Amino acid sequence: MPVVTPLMQRFGLRHPILQAPMAGGGDTPALVAAVSEAGGLGSIGAAYLTPDQILETARAVRARTARPFGLNLFSPTPVPELPADADRAVARVAPFYAELGLPVPSFPLPQGPDFDAQLTAALDSGAAVISFTFGLPPAAALAAIKARGPALFGTATTVEEAVAWHRAGADAIVAQGSEAGGHRGSFAVDFADAMIGTMALVPQIADAVPLPVVASGGIMDGRGIAAALALGAEAVQMGTAFLTCDEAGVSDSYKAAILAAREHETRLTRAFSGRPARGIVNRFMTAVEPPGETSAALPFPLQNALTRPLRGAAGKAGRAEFLSLWAGQGLRLARRQPAADLVARLAAETEAAIGRLRG
Repeated sequence: MPVVTPLMQRFGLRHPILQAPMAGGGDTPALVAAVSEAGGLGSIGAAYLTPDQILETARAVRARTARPFGLNLFSPTPVPELPADADRAVARVAPFYAELGLPVPSFPLPQGPDFDAQLTAALDSGAAVISFTFGLPPAAALAAIKARGPALFGTATTVEEAVAWHRAGADAIVAQGSEAGGHRGSFAVDFADAMIGTMALVPQIADAVPLPVVASGGIMDGRGIAAALALGAEAVQMGTAFLTCDEAGVSDSYKAAILAAREHETRLTRAFSGRPARGIVNRFMTAVEPPGETSAALPFPLQNALTRPLRGAAGKAGRAEFLSLWAGQGLRLARRQPAADLVARLAAETEAAIGRLRG
C-alpha cells in the first residue's frame, strides 16, 4: 500500500518527498517542476534572487506544471560590521582570484536583495509553501503570509527552535539533521550545540510540537525515507539526491564531485559564506580554513559577497576546487538520472523498505 500522510494529503502529493530549496541555481525551474509533476513537492531556493527573478522563476515553474511548489527565503539577519582584520580574509582569497584572472572585490561589499521586496514577490508567486531558513522572519512577514494563505514551513535544528516555530504559527517543521548539506539553519543556539543527527532530532521534534515534521539530512534513498517515516516524520526533504539530476542547475564538475566523493569527505565550513555549511572538502576550503587554524572568513553575508564572483567564474570554467560543493553525508548514494525517474525510484524503494519490515 502506498504511503499516505496528512501532509501529503494537504498538498495533493503522491509521494512524501520534498526537493530541498537550493539557493544559488541548483534548483532550476525544470527541476522544481519535474519533482512536483512526479508527485513530490519541488521548491525554489529564492534567497539570492531579486523580486523580479523570484516572479520570473515562479512563472517558469508554473509554465511546466499546475501542481503545488514551494519557495524558500533566508530570514533577514543583521549585517555585521566589517571586522578589523578584514584584510586577512581578502588575502586568503586573492590568489584564487588571480588564478582565474579576476579582480579581487573591494570594500564595501555588495549587499543582497531587500527582504521585504522578496517577500512581496514570494507572496505573489503562487507558491503553496513559503519556507524560511536562519530563524524566524519579522512578525509583519508572518502576518502577511497568514493573510495570503500559503503554508509556512520553518527550519529547525533543535527542539527549542521547533517550539519557537510552532509558537510563531508555522504549519510544518523541517527538522534539519547535522548530516544535511548546505547551510545550517540554526538560530536559537550555538552552531556547535545544534549538531544533532537526523535520527535523533526527528522523533524528539515530533514529540515536542503538534505539527507535521519533515525530516532533512542524509536521506538519499527509500530506506532513508522509510526510516524517517518510522521516526515520526510525515515527509522528507532531500537536496543532495536532486543535485545530480539531469535538470539540476549546478555545473557538471559539481555533479562529478558529488558522484566521486565518499561519506567522510564533507565537513562544515565558513570559507564560502561566513556561515557554517556542509560541503565536499576542496582546495579553496582547506586554504581559507586550514585544519587547526582559526577561520579567516568574514561573517555572513560579507564572506558570501566576497567569494561570489569567484564561485560564479569557477562554475563557468568547470573548476570544482573553487566551488562551494554543498552536499550531505549520504552522497555515496547519489545517482545520475532525470528527476522524475529519481522520484519514482525513491517511491518504489520506500514501499519495498516498508514491505520488508512488514514481511
